[in-house]
Amino acid sequence: MRESLHLSTTAAVVAHTPVPQALHGLGGVGKTQLVTEFAWRFRGSYELVWWISADQPALVPAALAGLAADLNCAPASAVGIEEAAASVRRALQRGEPYSKWLLIFDNADEPEAIKDFLPDGGPGHVLITSRNIRWSAASESVAVDVFERNESIQFLRRRLERDMPHAEADALAQALGDLPLALEQAAALQLTTGLSTDEYLEALGEETRRLLALGKATEYPHSMTAAWQLSVQAIEERMPEAATVLRCLAFFGPEPIPRDLFRRGNKTQGAARIGPILSDPLLLSRAFGELNRFALLKVESAAGTVQVHRLIQALLRDSVDERERGEIRHEVHLLLAGGAPVDPEDTTRWAAFRELLPHFEPSGLADCAEADPRNFCITLVRFLYRVGDYRSARTFAEHLRDTWTAASGPESPDVLRIRRHLANVLWQLGDFDESRLLNAETLAMMQRVLGPDHEETLGAANSYGASLRALGDFAAAQKQDKESLAAFERVFGPTHPVTLRLLNNLALDHALLSDYFTARDLHKLAYLEMSGATHGVGKWDVQNAWNGLAQVLRLCGAYEEAVDLGEEVYAYGLRELTAEHPIVIKTAKDLSIARRGAGDITASLELAKETLSRLEKLFGRDNPDTMATAIALSNSLREAGNLDEAMALVKDTLPRYHTIYGPRHPFTYGCRADLALLHRLRGDPERAREENSEAYEGLLTRLGAEHEYTLMAAVNLASDYAALGDSHTARRLGEESLARLRGFFGKEHFLTTFGAVNLAIDLSDTGADEEAAALRTEIVNNLRRISRTSTPDMVRALKGERIDWDFDPLSL
Repeated sequence: MRESLHLSTTAAVVAHTPVPQALHGLGGVGKTQLVTEFAWRFRGSYELVWWISADQPALVPAALAGLAADLNCAPASAVGIEEAAASVRRALQRGEPYSKWLLIFDNADEPEAIKDFLPDGGPGHVLITSRNIRWSAASESVAVDVFERNESIQFLRRRLERDMPHAEADALAQALGDLPLALEQAAALQLTTGLSTDEYLEALGEETRRLLALGKATEYPHSMTAAWQLSVQAIEERMPEAATVLRCLAFFGPEPIPRDLFRRGNKTQGAARIGPILSDPLLLSRAFGELNRFALLKVESAAGTVQVHRLIQALLRDSVDERERGEIRHEVHLLLAGGAPVDPEDTTRWAAFRELLPHFEPSGLADCAEADPRNFCITLVRFLYRVGDYRSARTFAEHLRDTWTAASGPESPDVLRIRRHLANVLWQLGDFDESRLLNAETLAMMQRVLGPDHEETLGAANSYGASLRALGDFAAAQKQDKESLAAFERVFGPTHPVTLRLLNNLALDHALLSDYFTARDLHKLAYLEMSGATHGVGKWDVQNAWNGLAQVLRLCGAYEEAVDLGEEVYAYGLRELTAEHPIVIKTAKDLSIARRGAGDITASLELAKETLSRLEKLFGRDNPDTMATAIALSNSLREAGNLDEAMALVKDTLPRYHTIYGPRHPFTYGCRADLALLHRLRGDPERAREENSEAYEGLLTRLGAEHEYTLMAAVNLASDYAALGDSHTARRLGEESLARLRGFFGKEHFLTTFGAVNLAIDLSDTGADEEAAALRTEIVNNLRRISRTSTPDMVRALKGERIDWDFDPLSL
């Protein structure tokens, strides 16, 4: 291995492509022990050695990100796991600050899942252990075989702590095929029970003949399988309770199992085998100790986990008949449900949820029809939703829906519940049409099966309001949410967590209808109540309501207050939820917009670029939040004077709005207004007028005349006409818009003032100097009443310069 790495690295200096070294072989052959020895023996040749358990590909980014501090990269707590992992990879490739490093990926059985995390170039070394020979195509590979016979003999003598005769050791190694794991267990069995080698070989022969008579296919020679069976039989005779625990563990996944699960599940009902052992902590501890002594279980005290080798698990599952297999599996379902955390809103329990996720599929939890395991399945989906892992949540939810529908029928309450949560996940992923159809069908079934005032029915009604917002029917969404809020208050009370979440949604409805001050008051109320809640409200909820308040402050024109509050909310999210949580990313997007409005263009650009990069990496470019952030970045680029890059970004994003929201959605028209503005600023006012005219007519039809989006398009359209030299049309549009602004927002509102600024210019251009002067006097008086006058638009207004309005889509 050392020579191969040296040769690869030398070649890599020329080709700039280091070749990873992959060790492949059977499970139990010693691949992990081999790389452990390599790292220990050659530790002096490296400045940095890092070990990554790769049997769970989803956890690889976090493990790689753990190197950030050592490589002087921004930590995951500041930039998120994915970005921190990417920074670590780049630093390793550059060889900064370390040029001699060793990266070990252990149990990487899925090459495609981790290939993007392997440093592509750089001066260091990469070692990979795997049972998958496909690594040979992407790396220098080393086949790790079983022990040579002399190695087996040396190992047995050392493990049994006696000068074992050569013939005796040779016979035992021969019988076990020289497989290290089998030799380890045979030695452990002899040490623990006092069994002689002759007695062991006789028992092994009998067990092997029995297995051969059964005719069962096996990945390993029957003698090895028999050896494992002998260890299980010995533990059965010595401590039956330990054997019961071991068989239970066989129905978990091969990943580490949290030891705490057994403590929390000590009151599990209906588990006749494991229940009495769980209720006696001393007995359970003894059982784990015995299994560890027999080398059937690995106990990691520091990590608080226990783990059974996947081969032993397979043997144990295969050693019982189908009926008993189902009974044991069911007890595992009950244990998972009884020992799992219950509240996915509680961020302190998220680590406990993550530890259980790898055991969902191997345990067959979805197949259980009992209430508690099914409730736990739904809780897992809710957890994945809360942490923002929408793709996994969708996979889990669709699997549960299909499995439960086949088992219990389409109108089973459990099926209806998981359908509701699936609709929510689809909505977050931007699959608005599928979400709306699923939710509408589910709501109708719930009203019939569960009743209109059932909690699940009310939750589906709430989700339906979100679907209406996604359709762009903001008035209908507000009506739906008002009705739902009245029902929630009647059933649960005004301060119940679910009521407060709906109150926050209603605040968003008001903001989407340009009723910003009502939205501010509702967001403020929701945030204060959530902040003071003692149960049922998670940090996700607090972050969402708090950011809603910061967002609507910006919409009210209080940019500097929005920045101050937004900075506080963003810091809270980074601290409590991490940088890659979707709600924290939304907060970053809104803070970027507030910074732009307050005049800090450099900071706005920096945060918008960082946020867009993170969203593209996590969700792709067709995600609604990614698209909204792209528009926000485009507006900041425009303010910075980078019109070409801003235009390219809008042109790339607008077709995505057509696809995701549809051509007649208010957000799509708003983005067209942004595009029109860029056309004018880049010297094509005619193209701007055409684009803006269509946007204005569309918004007028969808939202009516008295809405900020409609008025934005109208004000900008007047500027287009002015740029074309048609000051009279510009004046007419400006007069109509100012009348609407005064009627809707009031005479002294900042948006009304901005509309007046543009009209004053057009009045002067058409010879109405007295009217223009009177309007300018009104503008100055209004600006003096506004406490903050340092924002870019207010500075322009004081100078009498034309103000361009832009559009930023709200997060729905």
